[in-house]
Amino acid sequence: MEEVRDVKKYQTLLFDVDDTLLDFAAAEDQAFRLLLQEQGVSYKEEWKRQYQQLNQGLWKSFEAGGITRDEVVNTRFTLFFEKMGKKVDGALLEQSYREYLGEGNQLLDGAMDLIVKISNHFDLYIVTNGMSATQEKRLKSSGLYPLFKAIFVSEDTGYQKPMKEFFDYCFDRIPSFNKETALIIGDSLSADIQGGHNAGIDTCWINPLKMDNSLDVQPTYEIAKLEELFLLLKREKQSSH
Repeated sequence: MEEVRDVKKYQTLLFDVDDTLLDFAAAEDQAFRLLLQEQGVSYKEEWKRQYQQLNQGLWKSFEAGGITRDEVVNTRFTLFFEKMGKKVDGALLEQSYREYLGEGNQLLDGAMDLIVKISNHFDLYIVTNGMSATQEKRLKSSGLYPLFKAIFVSEDTGYQKPMKEFFDYCFDRIPSFNKETALIIGDSLSADIQGGHNAGIDTCWINPLKMDNSLDVQPTYEIAKLEELFLLLKREKQSSH
């Protein structure tokens, strides 16, 4: 008779940061407004839309391996202010922007509650693309930082999600790591869900806007808000007893 396989009991939970635990849109909006102010430019929704379009395009090229992270961050403001006919030092402005962004510690609904509830039952880790100093500052000022066993940021690893090498780097540094009991939780199909698939672990896609899945890869789970993850983990835990 075939053995009935228990539903998985997870042990290691890998969390993305932006738009998973922290409200990146709020942090980015605040930083962008402060940067314009510093440059003596009045804020307009149109400026923000143009910047986001440019920025997203650059990060997509980075995820695809087309350009380096340094090229993204050191040229985005040069290119953006060029549109306004302003010549600026992109690398210098990036430093200002990063300072402002580091102040953005707005938690998403239910984030603190969930992490506090599960931190004694699971091994929690952060896996995020971005700048180490900025992400650490934001996690510390949000209060989340001490609840995680380690923070893995692409800048430190030399690779970024969704690259398998990024995950290999993390797995090598997680004590007694077992792929079978690991789950990545994130909002990005291209970075988190594709990344988890590349790394051979289960995935949970946070999809509050009910967007269509544009990947060939299916997430193991799909949830609309963080509190659903608590119920899912509770259910998995009970099923595995």
